[in-house]
Amino acid sequence: MLKLITTFAALALALLFSACTTVPVTGRKAMHIYPEGDLVRMAVSQFEELKKETPLSTDPELNARVQRVGQRIARVAAYDLPHAEWEFVVFDDPEQINAFAMPGGKVAVYTGLFKVAQTEADLAVVIGHEIAHVVARHASERVSQQILAAGGSLALAVGTSDMDAGQRRLILAGVGLGTTVGVMLPYSRLHESEADAIGILYSAEAGYDPRAAIGFWERMAAEKSDSPPEFLSTHPSDATRMRKLQTLMPEAVAIYEAGL
Repeated sequence: MLKLITTFAALALALLFSACTTVPVTGRKAMHIYPEGDLVRMAVSQFEELKKETPLSTDPELNARVQRVGQRIARVAAYDLPHAEWEFVVFDDPEQINAFAMPGGKVAVYTGLFKVAQTEADLAVVIGHEIAHVVARHASERVSQQILAAGGSLALAVGTSDMDAGQRRLILAGVGLGTTVGVMLPYSRLHESEADAIGILYSAEAGYDPRAAIGFWERMAAEKSDSPPEFLSTHPSDATRMRKLQTLMPEAVAIYEAGL
């Protein structure tokens, strides 16, 4: 068992060092062991299917607003991700107060979001955040983490195969919970906070007042039902998000005002 776990640990460390990259803007070190090109191809295919299955907004004003804001921020992001093929789509679902992005530059905004995104500066908060996820390659990092977690679980399962069945189940369950709460969820919260940070700087450089972010996230918080404790959530708490944005605000405002 020890030999198997040691071997896996050595392999994991080798992968970590060989696949380590630097996230633009923040400078954080990240690991990517899954080919980005494969993720992009899958994302393009899935996005095309989603466009066939989900009604598209025919509102010319909303579509124009999303295209205008999206393209302005994408031009800023091009310095960090020059080969992205950005596509901005508005899905017609008034109940969905949401947006998402996929590898390669596919960005979706649901019409329900406009209940909260009242101005173009508000919309820039959201689109900047989603573009930041793509630039930082968060999807690739999450897949890489899942691959390593799955490999570690397999090594542990094989290594404990000769143990008492009850004790083995407790160990495997404990490690599974520890991986989720101790590793995967914190990384998800890290990604959300990092996307906030990169996105607000991108939107400021694109000419949108970053101070809109505070009011936007306050309105988003008011739309939500009861949230789980932060340590069990994929997103930072509203208070944590606001505190981090306030810390970044002087830098973002300086960038915005320099462009006026």
